[in-house]
Amino acid sequence: MTDEPGREPRGINDEAPAGADPYTAYDDFNLPAYVGIPSFQKLPWITDAAALAAERPDVAIVGAPYDDSTSHRPGARFGPRAIRQASYHSGTINSLQLDIQPYDWLNVVDAGDAPVTPMNIERAHAVIERKVLDVARSGAIPIVLGGDHSITYPSATAVARAVAPRGVGIVHFDAHADAANSTWGNLRSHGAPMRRLIESGAVAGRNFVQVGLRGYWPGPETLGWMREQGMRWHLMTEIEERGAEAVIRDAIAQALDGPEVIYLSVDIDVIDPGMAPGTGTPEPGGMLTRELLRAIRQVVGSVELAGMDVVEVSPPYDHAEVTATAAHRCVLEAISALAARRRASGASPITTLGEGTESSGGG
Repeated sequence: MTDEPGREPRGINDEAPAGADPYTAYDDFNLPAYVGIPSFQKLPWITDAAALAAERPDVAIVGAPYDDSTSHRPGARFGPRAIRQASYHSGTINSLQLDIQPYDWLNVVDAGDAPVTPMNIERAHAVIERKVLDVARSGAIPIVLGGDHSITYPSATAVARAVAPRGVGIVHFDAHADAANSTWGNLRSHGAPMRRLIESGAVAGRNFVQVGLRGYWPGPETLGWMREQGMRWHLMTEIEERGAEAVIRDAIAQALDGPEVIYLSVDIDVIDPGMAPGTGTPEPGGMLTRELLRAIRQVVGSVELAGMDVVEVSPPYDHAEVTATAAHRCVLEAISALAARRRASGASPITTLGEGTESSGGG
């Protein structure tokens, strides 16, 4: 419909003075979280290895959308996308827990996903290792979004290769030890990555520290093998008796007993399924979400972090994004703790993304 015959309809901006825009223009980083490319926290999307090397970010998010190694409920292949989208924040963020705006101190980017395809475990693990290695060799700390826990095998292997000859220790939050020899004959299942890392020589058994184990697996044979390797673990019963903070303090000391740098692996099923139902092998009686987030701040604030993953988020079993949001916050807590360590070192802030614009807030 036109105002006059032969005249174009008037637009909603036509009442503004010529050449003026009555509305504030926002770049993609500062638009609402649900607008634009769904990168992690709407951070710059840099997937090319050469471009990543030229950028030299401090931290890079990597997706590993693979779940063909699951033994029970599938769906973790959709985890990286769900974790990236599980945020209402945009623009600059401020950690109330650590009193820091992490993007003032760290250059963080999203490096995209490893180019996995289904039904080929060897190929998937190979391209995940290559992707994480590209990120680590750029100088960035890779934070990998799984995917099932099998992706820790290629991811931690890549980090170990990148930091060699320095030694790597692993702090592993999980309901399950994931140190089986095989799962129905599959050596690369999500129940076996820790054994593969030890057998390959990427990480020494004595440099593994596990937190949150509970339930009814593994059996005596696997536990015996773990003891032979010098692995150390803290059951949920210990957390119940001593408290999470004391247990994490011991785990940090054990993790630093030898290794120069630490890889942090977080299986979301370490959280009680009442607070994180969207996972493949839920085990009742786990950590509180706040305990895990505090533990991540403790660990990352105390060690030199070389890499991290958050795995086993299965969106089809999630409700109201509660599990994906918990995983997302695990990543944010780690990034914020890294920023706090840099501030404490006496380093200077960097130019911020979307400088001068405060993040969108809550309701």
